[in-house]
Amino acid sequence: MHDALVYLNGEFQSLSEARIPVLDRGFIFGDGIYEVIPVYGRNMFRAKQHMARLFRSLDAIGIPNPHSEETWMTLIQKVMDAHPSDDQMVYLQVTRGVAKRAHAFPKEVTPTVFIMTNPLVLPSAQVRADGVACVTMEDRRWLHCEIKSISLLGNVLAAQHAAESGVTESIQFRDGWLTEGSSSNVWVVKNGVIMGPPKDHLILEGIRYGLLQELCEQHGIPFESRKITKEEVFAADELMISSATKEILPVVRLDAQTIGNGAPGPIYQQLYAAYQAAKHA
Repeated sequence: MHDALVYLNGEFQSLSEARIPVLDRGFIFGDGIYEVIPVYGRNMFRAKQHMARLFRSLDAIGIPNPHSEETWMTLIQKVMDAHPSDDQMVYLQVTRGVAKRAHAFPKEVTPTVFIMTNPLVLPSAQVRADGVACVTMEDRRWLHCEIKSISLLGNVLAAQHAAESGVTESIQFRDGWLTEGSSSNVWVVKNGVIMGPPKDHLILEGIRYGLLQELCEQHGIPFESRKITKEEVFAADELMISSATKEILPVVRLDAQTIGNGAPGPIYQQLYAAYQAAKHA
């Protein structure tokens, strides 16, 4: 792994030298939030939306925002500039800081701030042409999925379930209603309408959620945000997942069942082309 320059608590240093105290609350409790920003050609994609979500998550768990948006951008840019890849995935993490181990919030503690970046590796053209397989599972995570928390054990277990099943992603349901994947939003297409679960506390509102809604409006594709049953997912004409690192991917098999005609569909093709245009705009 490239020993990239990272930012940690006011200092720029190599990743191999970066250290945090063992009493950091992110390490002890998972008490922190994170954000991931894709970078194309050394330009951050939808950075303002990512920053807005970072600020919402900080506010939701009562961590003081350590920087202005301008300062965040300056710090990120320096870490990006030091990396050899033009296409990157910037990772930001803020924890409540270092304090004696006690569950309640400590007083007068300084947040820990960490920024790093890695090469952005997107799915291949062959994967997109073939589509991917996914598996279902019950969503057993906590009830504040709208917060981009570093407490990701539920997501880790869902991702492991997919890995052990030999598929790309786990698609989760809570009491029979669609929520999301381990690290992606899920989209159902039926009769030319694209549908996504409501933007509530049961899903993390991916930045691609707003982007796909915008692309649908621009290209005349009907869009609905509503509760979606498991039966509707299996009866879909098309099924898609989206995230910063997947962009948009067509799902052609779910569990042992073929979705639609078993190939990436026309709505996917249209949205993927529109996504690429938005990246280059």
